[in-house]
Amino acid sequence: MNGPQDLGGQMGFGPMAPETNEPLFHADWESRALALTLAMGATREWNIDKSRHARESLPPAKYLSMSYYEIWISGLIELMVGQGLVTREEATAGKMAVPPKPVAGKLLAKDVAAVLAKGGPTSRTAAAAPRFKPGDKVRTRNMHPTGHTRLPRYLRGHVGEIVRLHGAHVFPDTNAHGKGENPTTLYTVKFPARDIWGEARHPRDTVSADLWEPYLEPA
Repeated sequence: MNGPQDLGGQMGFGPMAPETNEPLFHADWESRALALTLAMGATREWNIDKSRHARESLPPAKYLSMSYYEIWISGLIELMVGQGLVTREEATAGKMAVPPKPVAGKLLAKDVAAVLAKGGPTSRTAAAAPRFKPGDKVRTRNMHPTGHTRLPRYLRGHVGEIVRLHGAHVFPDTNAHGKGENPTTLYTVKFPARDIWGEARHPRDTVSADLWEPYLEPA
């Protein structure tokens, strides 16, 4: 979807100002926000793509006014309310008012390091052979879905070149909405920077993105 997180190429947001020696967390509550997100993800009530979609579906004015972990917590609340794990009133009050709903899994403190080290691999076996190969010219679809997608808005409708195949991976556009993992070939596609950002870019500069096959058409 065309959410507030998709800022590539947009102006008016001011310069980037990276912090020198930036800390992992700027406040104690941020570490708790990360812990809560990990713990709730282990309940298996949703997947990572649904989690991303929840954050990116927040109203733009709200999203753009919040810090990184404020966005995480707001998205987590929407997921928990949507799955019936809490009520909106409980989330606001910070107190349980109804009996808890059973969940399929839990994350114990002793297991956190191993779970983080394992990660969440998304490689799968595809039902079909790759449609494209390195060197092929492709055009990204000019799509504006109402659901989840990982095709950046600034790349839509542009011609690029396939430079690498990554095998088949879970397709976020379906996985975020309970429509199955739908393993699909993932490619690295290289675009001329001038085509994306305008003639002020150096002619040798390029922009590369990892894109799923349904985003691409022959050029």
